[in-house]
Amino acid sequence: MRKLLLTTSALVALSMLPMQEIVAQDQDTLIVGMDVDAGTLDPRLMRDTTASRTADLIYSGLVHITPSLEPVPDLAESWETPDPQTFIFKLRPDLKFSDGSPLTADDVVFTYTTLIDPDLNAPSRALYAPISAVEAVDPQTVKFTLSAPYAPLLTYLDIGIIPKALVEGGTDIALNPVGAGPMKLVSWNRGSEIVLEANENYWRGAPTIENVTLKIIGDNSARSQAFEAGDLDVIQSPLAPQDIERLAADDRFGNVITAGLGVNYLNFNVKDPLLADPKMRQAFAKLVDQTTMVADIYQGVDQEAHSIILPSSWAYLDTIAQPTFDMEGAIAQFNELGWTDSNGDGILDKDGKDLEVVLSTHSEDTNRVQTVEFLQAMFESAGVKATAQITDWPSFSTNYVQQGKHQIALLGWLNIVDPDRLMFAQLSTGGPTNWGGYSNPEVDALLQEGRSTLDQAGRAAAYQKAATILAEELPYYIISAQGYQLFYAKDLPVEVQATPRGNLRGLIGLTD
Repeated sequence: MRKLLLTTSALVALSMLPMQEIVAQDQDTLIVGMDVDAGTLDPRLMRDTTASRTADLIYSGLVHITPSLEPVPDLAESWETPDPQTFIFKLRPDLKFSDGSPLTADDVVFTYTTLIDPDLNAPSRALYAPISAVEAVDPQTVKFTLSAPYAPLLTYLDIGIIPKALVEGGTDIALNPVGAGPMKLVSWNRGSEIVLEANENYWRGAPTIENVTLKIIGDNSARSQAFEAGDLDVIQSPLAPQDIERLAADDRFGNVITAGLGVNYLNFNVKDPLLADPKMRQAFAKLVDQTTMVADIYQGVDQEAHSIILPSSWAYLDTIAQPTFDMEGAIAQFNELGWTDSNGDGILDKDGKDLEVVLSTHSEDTNRVQTVEFLQAMFESAGVKATAQITDWPSFSTNYVQQGKHQIALLGWLNIVDPDRLMFAQLSTGGPTNWGGYSNPEVDALLQEGRSTLDQAGRAAAYQKAATILAEELPYYIISAQGYQLFYAKDLPVEVQATPRGNLRGLIGLTD
């Protein structure tokens, strides 16, 4: 990057040079600013974007997903589908993990067999539930048998393949990962940085960039400032809108600003007695002023959302609409549900109990903190006692939301490469990431139909029907479809190829 140690005499000499010449460049190293630390480096157990993006460098999957969201060969050089429930993958010859050990069909079988095993409790297990069997036909051939046709399967087969022998031998790959991707782990200083170096055994050959350091800087503006100061080569979403505007106008930096593959949303805990009735969730939703949030907090970086299907998706239908901002309508609906200002103190109450709710999010994303504080003010204007609960990401996600302890939580989903990715595991009855406890048999059936129908028009119809129900019952209220922003130093020695998923292979010299 741009750092080196200089003697006092060297500093004096350099001070006499024009400013633009006082630049130390290490063309072999890329330093990337990240918002949160990875929770794990086991690709089967990832729950956060840093883990996913780091694992994409350390590991390789059967396929790779291009920036245009097309699955292309990675460890698998080819595949065939003799029938809709059978996929046969042919691995490249002589594949190796970063430690030099061979990667064979047995490692692929082990990866997916453990991934779908309920005992592992993998967060993404529902994405692979239709896989009924994985078999090694020979050392280079793997056969997947499905319980039903499964349209999104290839899109999900980029998950990293892990070494069976090491894991069975006791290696904890959550902390000491060994993969077959372009990079390998050098060190991991929790909460500070993850250091990677080129994997000489990568099947495509070592990448142009030999070293990658992922610096953890939780505050979005502090991360932008570190980038401007030359301490980072790359930063990407999430970023504060004012920083995006400033950096985009600075011709020292390259940028990619485009529609993303994520949403910001309110997760209603439908198991909470206060929020069990969809009409209560609708009333709260009418207090969400999306227009002001997107314009003033996100400053137009995001796009107002009207349903759970991304506007960029082939399944999008603009006639599906969740409730819009209507404070008078919200108060009237609360009144109809028995919540009235019986004491004349401006607070809605029922049976002697005030209407109270907790709004929560994590502290690392200042936009979300501002959104929760804005919601708190709007709720209180409508006579609701609203408490804002802001904690760090690990506490908020692992110890709070994933335990179903929240009432209304502001969250985001990324990497929505298919409508199934945002709906099935999150909103099917008993889904592993269904943290709000939502259950509707009709929605379950539609989401199952959406993943098992191979015709895209048929899939779109199923997701649109499900989205219509969800826009009324509101286990989720989708505030905005996220934009994606990437800023990078113009002197990087590679052709920068960005992907709205935020993965980093296109920044180390591996273009698709």
